[in-house]
Amino acid sequence: MARTWKCSGLRWVSGRPELVWDGGRRSALDWGKRVAFGVVEGGVRECVGARGNPCPVRAVVAGRSTGARCETCGRLDRAHSVAADTVADDPRPYHVYLAWFGPGLVKVGITAVERGSARLLEQGAVCFSWLGAGPLMAARRAEELLRAALGVPDRIPYGAKRAVRAALPEGEAERAEDVRELHARAVGLAQWPESLVREPCQVVDHVRAFGLDGGGPAAVGEVSELAAGGVVSGELVAAAGPDLHLGAAGEVVVLDTRLMTGWELVARGGEDGGLTVPVRAFRAPAGPLQDGLF
Repeated sequence: MARTWKCSGLRWVSGRPELVWDGGRRSALDWGKRVAFGVVEGGVRECVGARGNPCPVRAVVAGRSTGARCETCGRLDRAHSVAADTVADDPRPYHVYLAWFGPGLVKVGITAVERGSARLLEQGAVCFSWLGAGPLMAARRAEELLRAALGVPDRIPYGAKRAVRAALPEGEAERAEDVRELHARAVGLAQWPESLVREPCQVVDHVRAFGLDGGGPAAVGEVSELAAGGVVSGELVAAAGPDLHLGAAGEVVVLDTRLMTGWELVARGGEDGGLTVPVRAFRAPAGPLQDGLF
């Protein structure tokens, strides 16, 4: 019987993507590598649990869920989360940042200073700049201030991020333009929290780190879910945030690796690229680009 694997997700380590598997094994991902796996026939997708604890009832979760958690484990996971705004006493210093994902898509956010730029890579930020650094609550106040004063959100749908990657400006200066403009306006606001130290605008560009500088074909769609018996096989041409851009059958399709969690997977030979899982074409977002959640 073929050995089965369970994926824990995609991690960015020293600026490079790696797939992490239950048990701690990691698979480094390099451009041109064949990514090929199948979902076990007759299998179901089980809740991944929360905060290192398995789901007590091994609940079955939907194939389209990117969290791969049941309602109970989802609540537990959010119960002590800076991202969910349920932590107020974290003593670590925090960065406030502006992140740009493509034309019309800029967000403000915070991340622990000790994490460096890892959070920006995990979100798929094409470029970013720090705005300031200081205590958590000051960073939170600055985030709320910038949302109201500059009209930028703190969340952007991943679907919108993927769709605009096909139309990124070629020049690094052009990609940085929106961030530079908003940075200048942000640090000049009179209501800036006193305990948050302003930082100069230094735009970091991730196009090369994501493999989006090769000039190859742009992605045309995304895997909407995995399913029992389904197969994913393709050549890795780029990666951004949790997404793998896979070349298969002459086209590039995006696989959100969060859809892999909870399934039992088996290795495939991968000689011929192809996908037998549902794929949906990219569509222009309805309404303003900056509405919605991750």
